[in-house]
Amino acid sequence: MTDGHEPRAVRSFRESQREGDEEELRIDRTVGSVDLTHWYTPLGRVLASVIQRLSAAIGSRAALLLTLVIGAGIALLLSFISSRIYDAITESDGVAGLDRPLLQAAMRARSPVLDAIVTGYTDIAGPIGMPILAVVALLILSLRRKSWTPAILIVAAGLGSLLMTIAGKDVIDRERPPLIDAVPPYEYSPSFPSGHTLNAIVVAGIIAYLVILRRRSTHARILTVSVAVLFALTIGLSRVFLGHHWFTDVVAGWTLGGAWLAIIITAHRLYLTSSRHSPPHETTEG
Repeated sequence: MTDGHEPRAVRSFRESQREGDEEELRIDRTVGSVDLTHWYTPLGRVLASVIQRLSAAIGSRAALLLTLVIGAGIALLLSFISSRIYDAITESDGVAGLDRPLLQAAMRARSPVLDAIVTGYTDIAGPIGMPILAVVALLILSLRRKSWTPAILIVAAGLGSLLMTIAGKDVIDRERPPLIDAVPPYEYSPSFPSGHTLNAIVVAGIIAYLVILRRRSTHARILTVSVAVLFALTIGLSRVFLGHHWFTDVVAGWTLGGAWLAIIITAHRLYLTSSRHSPPHETTEG
């Protein structure tokens, strides 16, 4: 069916998508004075060149999806490597030496009121709260921008975070702090890494990234990033406070989540770079 014989609603939807994609390429390329489609390192320029060739063959959006799949493989490898070196970390006098003292300090700070507040707060990044937050952000950002890109990035962020959490827990199978030292409701899955922490930094991070792309004010961008960082940090600390995770589980969530977030942002930058050199219809249809 040609465009001339398409129903009006379908034609309107296509035009809206095309408008959103064109606006995306025009506005999202820069954050302040920084051009996200300019690559300063040799590796970055090589990656951009490869993705541009790939985009010319399969379309920019398909290349974005493929880049995210490859990135997810890298993230899973990082998760596996981190779990493999876990024993060496816990046997040293480094970060792992804080596990028991921090849990004991948290136990001394607890009270019925504070326990209830922290439990409610940590549930925001849980298996119910985080998907709701992600879907709401996905719908708002995708509809306002008339683009599939926010949906793709947020879904990729959540799925990658879930896979990394499952991989880490299956490989290490670390026991959580004793139930007698924890605040109910209790959790029984393996402890390493902290899934709540990983989800918080990845999902909040990608939402913050998408928001700052459309913020012209430096103060607004700083505030957005600060809120996301504060959320990820406090969610992680809440897991230690409640005795649901050891501190090293939380540190692993922060580091692995940060790595996956960096991969997603890099994939989006490559998408913007390749789309900049592609005809508009390739971005929409690809």
